[in-house]
Amino acid sequence: MNLPEQPATSGSAFRPPADQPWRWRLEDADGAEVAVTGDLADQTFPSQGDAESWVGEIWHELADQGVAQVTLFEADREVYGPMSLSA
Repeated sequence: MNLPEQPATSGSAFRPPADQPWRWRLEDADGAEVAVTGDLADQTFPSQGDAESWVGEIWHELADQGVAQVTLFEADREVYGPMSLSA
């Protein structure tokens, strides 16, 4: 899966822990947030690379739970997305 370089835009009001500011917003095909279960829910990461590695490893599991696309955030700043999870 290739991760695109895109300019930052404004993000959401979610505030992850300061030591792990990176997170993915999990979305359906229309951009609405999707709630997932188990270890996939509410993941935060200490770096962009860690976040990208995680989604690259488990994107099939996310898709199985109804996630069609993801958007990457650093704290409240949208970094890029949405990025499709379709093969």
